[in-house]
Amino acid sequence: MKLFRQDIYLKVTHIELNMVMVDTLNGKNSPLVSRTFSCLFIAALFLASPSTAWSETAPKKFSLTHCIEIALSNSTSARKAENALKLQGADVLRNYGRFLPRLSSSASYSPYTLSRTYAPDISGEITNVKTSNKSVNLTVTTSLNLFNGFNDYASLQAALKKEDAAQYSLSRALQAIAFDVTQAYYQILLNQELLAIARENLLLAQNQMTLTDRQFQIGLKSMIDRNQQQADAAESGLSVIKAETRMQKSMLELVRRLQIDPLTTFSLEPLDGLNSPLPLKLDPDTLVKLAYQQRSDLKGKELEVSASKWGITQARAAYYPRLDVTFNVSSGGIEYLHPSIGYTYPPLSDQLAKTIGYSVALNLSWTIFDGFQTRYNVEAAKINQINQQYDYEDLKNNILIDLHEAAGEYRSALMQIETAKISLKAAQSAFDGIKRKSELGAVSFIELSMARATLFTARSNLSQATYNLALQKSILDFSTGSIAIPSQPESGIPVK
Repeated sequence: MKLFRQDIYLKVTHIELNMVMVDTLNGKNSPLVSRTFSCLFIAALFLASPSTAWSETAPKKFSLTHCIEIALSNSTSARKAENALKLQGADVLRNYGRFLPRLSSSASYSPYTLSRTYAPDISGEITNVKTSNKSVNLTVTTSLNLFNGFNDYASLQAALKKEDAAQYSLSRALQAIAFDVTQAYYQILLNQELLAIARENLLLAQNQMTLTDRQFQIGLKSMIDRNQQQADAAESGLSVIKAETRMQKSMLELVRRLQIDPLTTFSLEPLDGLNSPLPLKLDPDTLVKLAYQQRSDLKGKELEVSASKWGITQARAAYYPRLDVTFNVSSGGIEYLHPSIGYTYPPLSDQLAKTIGYSVALNLSWTIFDGFQTRYNVEAAKINQINQQYDYEDLKNNILIDLHEAAGEYRSALMQIETAKISLKAAQSAFDGIKRKSELGAVSFIELSMARATLFTARSNLSQATYNLALQKSILDFSTGSIAIPSQPESGIPVK
């Protein structure tokens, strides 16, 4: 914002200096004019001096590549895509784990147990017997699934496909961020040029206003011409205000995409080679083939279709029996605290070491009827696979249409630049001629105003055509999936 104000101050100083120079050319160089000229000249030097406070708050200089790197680092959509990829990687590991045996263990220790019961004594009489003990039990169980209708295998294959699809989704998300930032960057540069053109047009209008006022004073111009020139200068000033508003808005839009502090002051580096043609051939069929090979979102969608096919196999697994093998190891011991029986137990350590038991079991289970739940799951998986295929075909059709449209827009942008150059050259020549006649009073205000408006429009059209061509290049890169993405070492995630 401070740079905008400084630029306005310099422009205003430039306007005042031109007004003084007009006075001097008209023979009205008074002492007051001389002092005014000196003061304005010193003020201009002060504002332009690099040793003033402006240099202390010099804005940061951002290039397009730097802006893209900042956006990729700060964007929440990129972080969400990275998190989705990490979660899918964890799901792959979980599905690998289904092929490994499951291992569980349990241990229990009871420090005191009291029980009362009736038992015959030595004489044969039934007496009440009270016993107290402590006990330890240890168990280790492992089980391995031998067959479950290929459920685990289908689930693993689906998870692998989804992981690759998530990686391609991350790549496309990064490309979308880069494309979005590029659009905003181009818009700022375009608005900067349009603002400079609007300010120059205002300067011309104000200079012409000064000249018209002097001509009115000596009788060469009428009051109507003077009023019309004032209205024209005011309209040019309004155009500058609108251009400044658009400029500030576009800067804020870039800040929104970079997700940085809105109060950050920065400027953008200009771009070279905006009018250079594309190295690739603008044949729509060639572009479509290139997009089918490079578009990461298309590859990801194809993998999702493949994953959905494995989902059908996974749903059908419930029709088959399930076979598991289980191996169990256990040991335990009891130590009576106040034995009331005629014999004693060994110590707990001996019992645990010498009472180890093993067991192996095969478990077969088969669901005969589950209320058509499996049938519903299979049908749902089939419908999901069909819908995924529809999305894949729609994406291919949209890519084809987008590339045909983008190729036509690029060819149109090339022709617009050539036409805009011719128009600007003719408008500049016409304005120069009419301006010389106007200074001699040979043409009317309307002719001069129309010539300047035509020149202003021609310059604006050339700037818009130039950045439109650059934008069409970016659209073609994005549509074919060949847009460049700066490397991001901090993420540590490879991008396909």
